[in-house]
Amino acid sequence: MTPDFADATGSLAELNLLRIWTADNVAHIRLNRPDKRNAINDTLVLQLQGAVQQLPPTIKAAVLSGEGSHFCAGLDLSELSERSVAEGILHSRMWHAALDSVQFGRVPVVAVLHGAVVGGGLEIASSCHIRVAEKSAYYGLPEGQRGIFVGGGGSARVPRLAGVATMTDMMLCGRVLNAEEGYQRGLSQYLVADGEGLAKAIELARRIASNAPLSNFAVTQALPRIADLSQGDGLFVEALMAAIAQGDDAAKERVRAFLEKRAGKVERQS
Repeated sequence: MTPDFADATGSLAELNLLRIWTADNVAHIRLNRPDKRNAINDTLVLQLQGAVQQLPPTIKAAVLSGEGSHFCAGLDLSELSERSVAEGILHSRMWHAALDSVQFGRVPVVAVLHGAVVGGGLEIASSCHIRVAEKSAYYGLPEGQRGIFVGGGGSARVPRLAGVATMTDMMLCGRVLNAEEGYQRGLSQYLVADGEGLAKAIELARRIASNAPLSNFAVTQALPRIADLSQGDGLFVEALMAAIAQGDDAAKERVRAFLEKRAGKVERQS
């Protein structure tokens, strides 16, 4: 971990399948099951949900990474148990609630992707707002070969990033995308060399944390919902959100400071 980050305290320190650090207004959450390639069980999913919900109010952005050589190799099949149809639905809905807390939580989340980003790992990554992939990253959805179907929100999120055709290919044919292919299809917004992902993610998280809070809220909460509306409804919601954001006192102060700075530059040039 970078020197300026300190171990989280209190309830965050008790989440034993995660490691969490904070520095100023940024938190770093790390999946911590390296011996299992950070494979997901119910405890890990619920701890991730708890972590993003319990972040201190001073935190304005978060970074999510994986310990060891992989971000997340997907569902821990050794802990997969038989469920009735009703139990399976409730289990999937638990995952949905947990990953909704990432996508629609209080702070934007930047994911660092390296090694395996497979199955449930890709579902977690797709719930984050920004994804930084290292060259070692690879993406897979092997559910089709295992006789199961995605249940953590992948069918709703991954096609919005890479398209239905790409997800269909990955699930039916077992196609694995490398980091470059994933970047080209929108599974990550940034592609960096191995070992450089965390530094890039922290840089981006700090930039995000410096934005006006209400602007970040509009981007993470309103933008994905507007994209699901008809154009007419979307434009109306956009107008409402724009007016709310512009009417915020903090936003007015930022605009005023920007205009004064620009005016100062013009005076110096004249």
